[in-house]
Amino acid sequence: MTIPPPLGLLAELTHRCPLHCPYCSNPIELVTRANEMTTEQWISVLTQARDLGVLQVHMSGGEPLARHDLPALVAHASDLGCYVNLVTSGLGLTEERLTDLAGRGLAHVQLSVQGADAAMANRIAGVRAHHHKLAAAAVVKRLDLPLTVNVVLHRANHHQVGALIELAEQMGADRLELANTQYYGWGLRNRDALMPTADQLAAAEPVVRAATERLRDKMLIVYVVSDYYSEYPKPCMYGWGSRQLTVAPNGDVLPCPAASAIATLKLDNVLSTALSDIWYRSESFNAYRGTDWMPEPCRGCARKEVDFGGCRCQAFLLTGDAAATDPVCTKSPARGIVDRILAETTPSEFVMRVSR
Repeated sequence: MTIPPPLGLLAELTHRCPLHCPYCSNPIELVTRANEMTTEQWISVLTQARDLGVLQVHMSGGEPLARHDLPALVAHASDLGCYVNLVTSGLGLTEERLTDLAGRGLAHVQLSVQGADAAMANRIAGVRAHHHKLAAAAVVKRLDLPLTVNVVLHRANHHQVGALIELAEQMGADRLELANTQYYGWGLRNRDALMPTADQLAAAEPVVRAATERLRDKMLIVYVVSDYYSEYPKPCMYGWGSRQLTVAPNGDVLPCPAASAIATLKLDNVLSTALSDIWYRSESFNAYRGTDWMPEPCRGCARKEVDFGGCRCQAFLLTGDAAATDPVCTKSPARGIVDRILAETTPSEFVMRVSR
């Protein structure tokens, strides 16, 4: 098969973060500061990515503002001709810092919001962060940068969908992502506490649909439904190793942000292997490309070019086999695993994300 060059790079600059969100998809074992790549190593990664064909660089974490070299990395990616996006909690995003980043080529800001009010948001974040986020959004708009507001939905805040949409309007968001929790890393550890109910999902759908229509000329709303309640799985990154790659803080290169969850997958590291070799020739990136790897029922399914068999990470975490049909699919022989999880979920308290 012909392998196209990647469009986007998710640069996870650090796992350090001032928030403790229980739905975080970072691994349980976080990369420590001592094991993060240096400025020079990240500059090499960005250069290799651009040479490979990458046009969009999403600087994320953890909290990318925890890196003192963020301005230099933004400037380098921008000078290479990349569209640079900052994915941030907003804590530490002062007008002075954002003015500097924008002057170096930052083109877009994605700001996370945990709840529609301070009490809910601070409870989920594990710190008093909500007022900092509102201030950060105001700074983004004063500097006339595009703003995306990201909200992870779950049992604790799902009833606030309407209020969250109103909050995003007040913040001046150009784009709002309402995404139900994906169960990887800390999210998987907290699945019982995070799993929404069927009634919550049913109540949210007409609210989101009405707001999408009302705001269609003002704010784009992207609504990602809950996997476990779906009939079919969502497409996995437009196909495994198809458009995006992720580089972790220590230099591990992943076909998708959660791929480290697949214990049987051998990951290559950009500190020892060229990024182009990893993209085109590595075992990890070629493991689930295309459709030849698929078992039945995926192999003979008309949807195999639509959802690509679903999420490989989810398949592994639920069945132990990353090549299995995603168990959220109603055609999967393992769908009973998901049904049992939904039937047996017992609400519990959050286990907050912590660094070690």
